[in-house]
Amino acid sequence: MNLARMVQLVNIVWVFSEVALIIFTRRNRCNTLSHDRGSRTLLLCVIGAGIAAGTAVQNISIARIRIAEPWLLGTSLFLLVGGLVIRWTAILTLGRFFNTRVAVHQDHRLVQTGLYRLVRHPSYSGLLLLFLGMGLSFGSWFSFIVIIIPFVAALLYRIKVEESSLVEALGQDYIEYCKSTKRLLPGIF
Repeated sequence: MNLARMVQLVNIVWVFSEVALIIFTRRNRCNTLSHDRGSRTLLLCVIGAGIAAGTAVQNISIARIRIAEPWLLGTSLFLLVGGLVIRWTAILTLGRFFNTRVAVHQDHRLVQTGLYRLVRHPSYSGLLLLFLGMGLSFGSWFSFIVIIIPFVAALLYRIKVEESSLVEALGQDYIEYCKSTKRLLPGIF
């Protein structure tokens, strides 16, 4: 299997895993209070529109990424797989507290184990890596930009909504946790 096919396969695996998450967490709504404020819908729309726009502009020759294809696709594959592993590790660490909507369980507790020792939103860190890899896989700077910039803006809105909800639900414990961890990148942001 060549690199291009492997990149496509990982993208397909990611899409199916996200659909499965939405279906599975729909059943996990018992005893939760939703505080989503449209952030999931916004994120899904931005993802769809970004991928469509990235596809539309990928063949504009002046924007081609001038790196040998094996290096470009290899880097893309590395970011995609790494992002998928990080995202799923974070989701499995949260267990029943994970939801595709911003929601708080009645018995919600702060999770500070695994990747959550390093950053507050490791599943979003994984998504960010996935989208960096996806953007590169198009082989176009225009595609990269129209995929990444709107995605990051929507993700930052989602993080703001989620953190507000967690402060409200967990109070001082979450505020202290915020002081000791970064949002997405350990020691940086």
